Amino acid sequence: MSIDAHAATLPASSGLKQPYHLVDPSIWPLIGAFSGALTLLGIIFAAHYGNYLALGAGLLCVFITMFFWWRDVLRESRTPGLHTPIVRLGLRYGMTLFIASEVMFFVGFFWAFFHFALFPEHVLGTDTPMWPPAGVHTFDPFHLPFLNTMILLLSGATVTWAHHSLLVGDRKGLVWGLGLTVLLGLSFTCFQAIEYSDAPFKFNGGGVYPSVFFLATGFHGFHVIIGTLFLLVCWNRARAGQFTPARHFGFEAAAWYWHFVDVVWLFLFVAVYWWGHGVLAAE
Repeated sequence: MSIDAHAATLPASSGLKQPYHLVDPSIWPLIGAFSGALTLLGIIFAAHYGNYLALGAGLLCVFITMFFWWRDVLRESRTPGLHTPIVRLGLRYGMTLFIASEVMFFVGFFWAFFHFALFPEHVLGTDTPMWPPAGVHTFDPFHLPFLNTMILLLSGATVTWAHHSLLVGDRKGLVWGLGLTVLLGLSFTCFQAIEYSDAPFKFNGGGVYPSVFFLATGFHGFHVIIGTLFLLVCWNRARAGQFTPARHFGFEAAAWYWHFVDVVWLFLFVAVYWWGHGVLAAE
């Protein structure tokens, strides 16, 4: 059979390009993994030995990785033809699964807290078990914790305002809403730092209660910082006019993440600060 005859028997191409996008090879996931490991090692050294060098280096590496990785992602998102409708749907699935994994991450902390609180005799090994342990003075839930709760609830409203403004084409409202949300996130972090500096117990002293408290609230604070940076990037993009009512998943993902951070804090406030304080008061 001749070449022309063989070609005639082949199925005709539809002429349609496949709708998926394979990202370019990147070094940032690997560097990010090592940065996260260094940060975790730094937390251990800081908690047990008071050495913050590894923690500072790890956080610096994490922020550098975030900057360059997000830079590459933003360049990709602005390249025509790469983020097809199917790719954008995949991004939504990916962000949904990521938040689901974060939910299970915090479930572990709540599980530990309620296990110790409801069954203190299993872990404290005393004749008169109680939770929090004797000698541990908890925070007043209606002082700084309540203020931070109001701040995060307000930030949820401002980010929703920004999203609505984007959908109706109000760029000024979008920029103002995102800017206020970033300021509220920074305010929350500052008040959390003040609360930690005035804590009546330390991470490396007082038994299991300080460990559970600082790990749960501390990791939430870390998520607030990441979410604030996420929204800050969106604020800069909004000022540059890179979002449209039809194409704005970067901002939408940041809003999802921020609402997740809000909900986790509500559970922390009710369970750890309010209910936990009530358990102590009832003893």
